[in-house]
Amino acid sequence: MRTAVHEAVQRQVAAGIDVVSDGEMGKPGFAHYVKDRLTGFQGQAAARPFAPRDLHDFPEVAQRLFVSDGQDLPRPPMPINDGPISYIGWDLLAADLDTLSAEVENQSVAEAFLSAVSPGCVAMLMGSTHYHSRRDFLYALADALREEYRAIVSRGFILQVDCPDLALGRHLEFSDVSLAEFRAAMELHVEALNYALEAIDPDRVRMHVCWGNYPGPHHHDVALADILEILCQVHASGLSIEGANPRHEYEWAVFEEIPLPTDKVLIPGVIDTCTNYIEHPETVAQRIERYASVVGRERVIAGTDCGFATMAGRSAIVPDVAYAKLASLAEGARLASSRLW
Repeated sequence: MRTAVHEAVQRQVAAGIDVVSDGEMGKPGFAHYVKDRLTGFQGQAAARPFAPRDLHDFPEVAQRLFVSDGQDLPRPPMPINDGPISYIGWDLLAADLDTLSAEVENQSVAEAFLSAVSPGCVAMLMGSTHYHSRRDFLYALADALREEYRAIVSRGFILQVDCPDLALGRHLEFSDVSLAEFRAAMELHVEALNYALEAIDPDRVRMHVCWGNYPGPHHHDVALADILEILCQVHASGLSIEGANPRHEYEWAVFEEIPLPTDKVLIPGVIDTCTNYIEHPETVAQRIERYASVVGRERVIAGTDCGFATMAGRSAIVPDVAYAKLASLAEGARLASSRLW
């Protein structure tokens, strides 16, 4: 793990990235890792297939995504909650914190962040047979995960909370209900997340929201305009959203109608994480400039749509291409900055 984090940080710095992460190299997946850090997830793996509504409409796409040469691609089992939840992942968390600290100590980077899953994302992907209500499940998760959140911030890192439940959840878990019912579920998820973030300075927190990091049709994705008001209620100063892929690139204009709150900064994706196309730096610059035109040049941090993989061994992007895309991100940001200033 130390070797993998060393390479990830070194290659980010070499690409020109100045807000780096550990690449989540110490985790089997962005959400799967909780089974090793929380009690209550040591039972039988849950039979909860990944079946978003867009893939239901186009089953041949699902075949191409998840089947190769007639065989199902192996996927790490997703655990189900079957007992009381508490945090037990101190040793694994300490390894993450110590490893990244050692790597950034002598690097000229502006900041470093560590990712952690949101209570709502765990509830969406794993479910519970132990807790009798969604609220009880979410608050139990929040009580446990806040230990990880606080530890990350106390070590001087930015905390990135991964919240695909607040967008992907619409066409994965709540596709058969009204938009109003989904928004009500969102508000409960945000309430529990804010509870977990209590006593943490929002300036040390960024939240990532996505519609699912997979190259599917995405024609059932909920519109950003329909959820932005609720997203902005999270006690996090940074809002990371998709903005480079063909389904969501147009949504920079949403901020003309729904202004970004003055206490927040926007981290739009200007690099697509589902294609091996390497974006031209000028494309990156133009995307950044569009966002700057509606929220202000001081409040845009150029980012990627998502991570380049959601779990170990399952990336659509060749690693060398991923770092080339990050280099284009950095070059495009320099171009945009030279014009904006």
